[in-house]
Amino acid sequence: MGFAVQRVTLVTLGVADLSAARAFYARLGWVEHGESQPGVAFFQMQGAALALFGRDDLAADQGRPGTTLGTGAVTLAQNFSTEAEVDAAFAAALAAGGQALKAPEKVFWGGYSGYWADPDGHVWEVAMNPFWPLAEDGALTLPEA
Repeated sequence: MGFAVQRVTLVTLGVADLSAARAFYARLGWVEHGESQPGVAFFQMQGAALALFGRDDLAADQGRPGTTLGTGAVTLAQNFSTEAEVDAAFAAALAAGGQALKAPEKVFWGGYSGYWADPDGHVWEVAMNPFWPLAEDGALTLPEA
C-alpha cells in the first residue's frame, strides 16, 4: 500500500469552544466515541471518524502555534436517498443550533441539496443525488463512468 491510496480516515474540525461543539454534535444525535479525551472529541462514522479539536490546540499540533485557522473553504456532505430525508436532516441541524446557509432545493445538476453551518462555521451539505445510488447502509460508491 502506497501513499496514493484514495481515502480519508479522519476529518478534524478546529473549534473555538470544544465543550460547545461537543454539545452541538450531541444535539444532532452524534454519539461521542469512548476514545475521546479532554482535548479532543471523536465520532465514529462509516469507515472513518470525525474529530473536534480546539483551534489553538490544532494549530499548535500542526506545528503552527499562533496561526489563526479559518473555516468554510471545505464542505462536508451527507448524501441521502430521498428529498424528504434531506429536508429532515436539514431541519435537525437547524434544531440543534446550526445556521441555515441555503435551504434544500432542486439544483442544476439534477439533484436536491442544501447547506448549513455548525456553530464554528464548518459547512455541511445535505443532498440527494439521483445519479449516485446509496447502499442500504447509506454508503456511497461512485458509479462507473
